Amino acid sequence: MEKQNSFMIKLASLIVDKRNIIYMIFIAALAFSISGIPKMHVINDITEYLPGTTETRRGLDIMDEEFLTYGTAKVMVKNITYENGEKLADIIRGIDNIKDVDFEDDEEHYKDSAALLKITFADDGETDESIAAKDKIEEELAAYDVYISTNVGSEKKNAEHLDHEMVGILAVAAVIILLVLLFTSQTYAEIAVMVIVFVVAAILNTGTNYLFGDISFITKSIAVVLQLALAIDYAIILVHRFTEEKENYPGDARQAIIMALSKAIVEISSSSLTTISGLLALTLMQLQIGLDMGRILAKGILFSLITVFLLMPGILLQMNGLIEKTKHKSFVPSIAAWGRLVVKTRYVIPIIFILVSITGAVLNNYIEYGFDTDSARATIPNEDTRAKDKINEMFGVSSMIAVVLPKGDYDSEAQVLRRVGELNRVTDALGLANVTVEQNGYEHTLTEKLTPREVSEFVDMDYDTICLMYQVYGLKNEEYGAIFNDVDKCRLTLIDIVEFVKEEMDREVINFDSEMTDDFNEVYDDLEDAKKQLESKKHSRLVFEYKGEVEGQESYKFLDDVRAIVAEYYDPEEFVISSNTTASYDLYSSFGNDNRKISLLTIMFVFVILLFTFRSFGLPVLLVMTIQGSIWINFSFPVLMNQKLFFLSYLVVSSIQMGATIDYAIVIANRYEALKVGMDHKLAAVRAVDEAFPTIITSGSILSMAGLLIGYMSTDAVISSVGIALGRGTIISIILVMLVLPQILILCDKFIDKTYFTL
Repeated sequence: MEKQNSFMIKLASLIVDKRNIIYMIFIAALAFSISGIPKMHVINDITEYLPGTTETRRGLDIMDEEFLTYGTAKVMVKNITYENGEKLADIIRGIDNIKDVDFEDDEEHYKDSAALLKITFADDGETDESIAAKDKIEEELAAYDVYISTNVGSEKKNAEHLDHEMVGILAVAAVIILLVLLFTSQTYAEIAVMVIVFVVAAILNTGTNYLFGDISFITKSIAVVLQLALAIDYAIILVHRFTEEKENYPGDARQAIIMALSKAIVEISSSSLTTISGLLALTLMQLQIGLDMGRILAKGILFSLITVFLLMPGILLQMNGLIEKTKHKSFVPSIAAWGRLVVKTRYVIPIIFILVSITGAVLNNYIEYGFDTDSARATIPNEDTRAKDKINEMFGVSSMIAVVLPKGDYDSEAQVLRRVGELNRVTDALGLANVTVEQNGYEHTLTEKLTPREVSEFVDMDYDTICLMYQVYGLKNEEYGAIFNDVDKCRLTLIDIVEFVKEEMDREVINFDSEMTDDFNEVYDDLEDAKKQLESKKHSRLVFEYKGEVEGQESYKFLDDVRAIVAEYYDPEEFVISSNTTASYDLYSSFGNDNRKISLLTIMFVFVILLFTFRSFGLPVLLVMTIQGSIWINFSFPVLMNQKLFFLSYLVVSSIQMGATIDYAIVIANRYEALKVGMDHKLAAVRAVDEAFPTIITSGSILSMAGLLIGYMSTDAVISSVGIALGRGTIISIILVMLVLPQILILCDKFIDKTYFTL
């Protein structure tokens, strides 16, 4: 132990004496980090984090690489006649970069004086042209009661909106943190030191995020606030140690900070381990967003440690004079009366706690989890969410489902389109096998097999010329039936013959008059447009629109019905289905395993750390039991309030709540174990509660307020859900640690003493 103390003193001396070099290193690190902030690539779609083996991810990857998906918008105009709705549709059709506007005289498009216009843009919706078109639509409809739900420009818009929101949240959080520190500090100048340390640590963490390549919008939004809230203890511990050591070394600030740092390194490192262990458990999730959040928040804790250990001692030493001049009396009241009440009720409250915890654990089994981002609800919904809710309320929830198949079997595609299209929930079906082209009074699907006579009538060309084209096609494609048999009985799909004719026209083998050329090019353009959306070199895509909720057992049953139909015509290994429902199902499938894994690993990591911290088996059991009880109670609220809980909120918050708020329990336990040596156990509990209160109320109030600010100020439903659960959970942990834990420690004192061991 003496060797360890000697090493720590030498290390602390080196840090303090080389502070100018350390300043230079931090300045260089800050410059590097600031330059890295603009390089971050933010991912706004949670399905990006699905494992590559999931059906949704495989389907999305194929569609991103091989198909064009047009940008779309749903525009609902209320209090309007159908005739005026038609006029608005015509106006929108005339806007540049608008491909089509779907508006029909049926209940899918007009209902209760509300018109629903389904708009398709001329590209994927992320170009400047589409964004300009969307803005023009908003301008044209500004005088109407209008609601617009669209994916056009949404990524950029949402990112900018979230950034703006988080600046506001961070500003409010900063004010609250300053007020809390002002209330619990002993000098005003130490607050300035803490602020400097917080800002430096936050910049270092934020600026190095790009080294991971990508960062989720959730992590980006909450990382800074949570880093400040989770790591504030470390700066407070060092400041308090410095204040204590100055009494032992009056007039020698250098020696005081060296001794303070040598003691604080061990204490802070031990305290941080439980938080880091909870965050690292997140990285083991099957859903890779856990890796994203866990490693970035853990990195934030490490940067906070580094900043406190290396930068803060020098700043404290240099500002010592100002710290001495700005001392003030403590504003934190004594809560000895509360401690005495805790002791008096020790035979009642623990029983209530056990009963409530068991009830909470049972209720946790009845949580209705949401896996689609639209199932999460922000306290303040954003403009897009309000529009989507209004449209869904009037016309019902509708979603798209895509089936990606091997290319070529048009007959099977037609059967799948027909049979899936007949399911009750399906309102529209689209594939090459049911895309029709009309010409000269005739209408055929693109994949329909036609004889030369039918093609001649369709395109109004000489029959003998068409027969010759069939024979040339057969020769070039080694289909010799058209040459050696009766060519009139030969059948080719319209899509094949049109592409062949276009190829021969480009080679100037075939020449039409100008009118015929225009008619043919129109057919060819329609064909190419359909193929970009529905057929690639390897795959075909069938797209269905269906009514009903995205997730839930009924929706998953619908998905199974679609899969069963497709499986009658294709090998299950050959096709994939992708939609919001499949994404929800994939997230649902991975949740159970991730939940068990994170819960068990977090408890195990924390328990092992506590086991070696206290060298006791009994004490870790009691501390973990207390915080686990707070987690069960926390997540019983959604059940009691009949609310859906976004699945990620449970995974993330349960991990953080165990890893971070266990520190409050450690503070109480440490104080109690130290005090009970020289006094009555009941008095030791009263003193422990009173002495631990400033530390717990400082850290706990900041973490809970940070969570609640994120929850009630963010308009993003996912981020809001995480924030509310974290804020509520922290408050429950504080209450249990300050009320139930001291009582448990008194009642289980003999059990604790008997389970100590020597390393």
